[in-house]
Amino acid sequence: MPASSSFGSHDGNGRTSMARAVEGILMTGLLCYCRQGFEPELAAELTERAAHAGHAGYARTERNSAFVTFICDNGAALAAALPWRELIFARQKLQLIAELRDLDLTDRITPMLAALAGHARFGDLWVEHPDSDAAKPLAGLARSFGNALRPALRKVGLMTDKENPKLPRLHVVFVDGNHAFLAMADPADSSSWPLGIPRLKLLSDAPSRSALKLEEALLTLLTPEERETLLKPGMTAADLGAAPGGWTWILTRHHLRVTSVDNGPLRQNVMDSGLVEHLRADGFQWKPSKALDWMVCDMVEQPRRVAERMATWFREGWCRHSVFNLKLPMKKRWDETQLCLELFAEQAEKPVRVRARQLYHDREEITVFATTLR
Repeated sequence: MPASSSFGSHDGNGRTSMARAVEGILMTGLLCYCRQGFEPELAAELTERAAHAGHAGYARTERNSAFVTFICDNGAALAAALPWRELIFARQKLQLIAELRDLDLTDRITPMLAALAGHARFGDLWVEHPDSDAAKPLAGLARSFGNALRPALRKVGLMTDKENPKLPRLHVVFVDGNHAFLAMADPADSSSWPLGIPRLKLLSDAPSRSALKLEEALLTLLTPEERETLLKPGMTAADLGAAPGGWTWILTRHHLRVTSVDNGPLRQNVMDSGLVEHLRADGFQWKPSKALDWMVCDMVEQPRRVAERMATWFREGWCRHSVFNLKLPMKKRWDETQLCLELFAEQAEKPVRVRARQLYHDREEITVFATTLR
C-alpha cells in the first residue's frame, strides 16, 4: 500500500494525488473585482496597462461576473507595475495563486492546502465572492468557510496566529460552490475593504445618497496624509451643480466654507451649518472672484465638456484641488475615459496629479481627484 498523507496518496515520484490534481491550475497573474457589467472596461484597462508596462498576457472574463483575471508569466512583477491606486475600473487588485474547479463539496479545504503547500505565511484571510447577482448567494458560504479554513491554515504553518498587516493577505474567492480562486494581496497595495466595497452609512441628515460618492472618493482617492493636509477647517470650496446639497454637506462636515452654485434649492439643514453661501447660477458658467482651495462637481453633462471645464479651473488658478465626476457613454467607456483624462491633463496646462476610479457608489461614471503639484 502506498504511504498515506493528509493531502492524499503518493505516486512513485513522491507527489500526492491531491498535488497532482492542482498542478494544472496553479496560476500567475492578477484577479481584479469590478462593478457588474464593467468587465470589458476593466479587461481593456488591464490589457493596455500591462502592455504599456512591458508585460505580455491576456484577460479572461464573462459579462456580469464582476471580476477579471489577467494571466501573465510574472504576476508579482505585473502587480508591482500596476499599483492599485492607479487602476480605474478595479475595486480590488489581487495576485493570483490558483484556480480550483470541481471542488468536493464535502472537503474544499484539502485541495486548497495542497495548492498553497510551500507558500510563505499569510497575515490574514478573507473569504469572498464577486459582487454579482449570480455570486451574492455565496455570501453565507464565504462567512462560514473562513471559520473552518483559518485554523487549518494555522495548523500547517500557512497563517500567523494573529493578524499581521505586514504580511500578504490570502483571499479565497468563490465564484460557485465548487469553483474558487486563491489569490493574495499586499495590504499596502490593495483595498482595505472586503470585496473592495467601503461600508459607509448614509446619515439621516444627508441631503441625498450622492453624499456617499464624495465620502467614498475622499477615502479612496486621497491617502490618509492627503486627507489630513488638504482638508483643513477653514479652507474654501465651490460645489458646482450643488442641489440638493449632498456634496456640500460632506465638505461642511470637514469644516470647509462652501459656495454652492445651482439654480435649484439646497436642503435647509445644509444652509443651517453657517458654512454655506448659495448662489443661484449656472455651475458651468460661474467662476470665483478669488482662488479657492477646492472645487467639486457632480453635474450631468457630456464627459468631454466636463473635462474641459474642470481643466479651465486649474489653468486659470481658480482652485488647487478638485473631485469631479465624468458620466460615461454606454459604449467604448474605456476609450472615453482615456480621452477625457488626457484632455483634462492637456488643457490644465500645469503639472497636475490625477487619480480616477469607478467607485462603489458610482453608476455609469468615474470619479476623478486632481491636485496641483506646485
